[in-house]
Amino acid sequence: MTTLTGRSRRSTPAIRRQRRAAYALVLPFMIVFAAMLLAPLAYAAYLSLFQTQLVGGSQFAWLGNYVRALTDPAFLGGVGRVALLLVIQVPVMLALSLFFALALDSGRARGAKTLRLMIFVPYAVPGVIATLMWGYIYGPEYGPIAQTFTALGLSAPNLLAPGTILGSIMNIVTWEFIGYNMIIMYAALRVIPQELYEAAEIDGASQWRIAWSIKIPAIRSAIMLTVIFSIIGSFQLFNEPALLSSVAPNSIGPDFSPNYYAYNVAFVNQDINYAAAIAFLLGIIIAIVSYVVQSAQARSERGFR
Repeated sequence: MTTLTGRSRRSTPAIRRQRRAAYALVLPFMIVFAAMLLAPLAYAAYLSLFQTQLVGGSQFAWLGNYVRALTDPAFLGGVGRVALLLVIQVPVMLALSLFFALALDSGRARGAKTLRLMIFVPYAVPGVIATLMWGYIYGPEYGPIAQTFTALGLSAPNLLAPGTILGSIMNIVTWEFIGYNMIIMYAALRVIPQELYEAAEIDGASQWRIAWSIKIPAIRSAIMLTVIFSIIGSFQLFNEPALLSSVAPNSIGPDFSPNYYAYNVAFVNQDINYAAAIAFLLGIIIAIVSYVVQSAQARSERGFR
């Protein structure tokens, strides 16, 4: 018995060739992964530990840049605006995505294929083009909204004012990503066994009851995936403030969002070290928020079971 077990654990020439082939196939990816992701991250982490001064040049600062970021009103203000976007815009967007996914999955919507395509099309529009298009629509002088109000003899709201710009950006992000999240939820709904629906209908359950008690619980993992993607996307807000800053300079400053602030610190202020620290700190914030959301979801699932 021992002899057979020992022989079975030995690597035959065929097994060794398979292992070499597997390593050979994985090696190109690992090289690209290390060169394009790990190496830049390591270099950015190295830069974040230094400070460049006019007198004395680059000096080791340990966690000085991180402490500076945590006490920087500009950075904290940007984090606050993104947090507000996360609390208000993300639930609205995901609720609309879930509503459309459930409506399309019910089979009662006419032209479901066309509707699914129309809802998804905004995500196919590049973010830069979408922001420029909405910037024109929001225009206080020549935009369609302002012209409509003027034609009706009413005063048009300034959607690019400091008090309304964040809501306008929320609308752009929602318009862009409803279709993306809807497709994820819709794909999860399509794999639910139809027998569950049939049994529920026999028991007299309505479509709303089926959606609430069967469909939504069955796609919790897909909904959580969209939540995590939305959290990451919210903290990565860049295109919208960067492009709208030219048409609303009084409403969008260089510190409007953390990502946009890090860009300005690095390429306008030429402070690469501090920008690297901001980027890493932002990544830590995203990881913490994502972990908290996932932990809360896991606890709720255990309580549900």
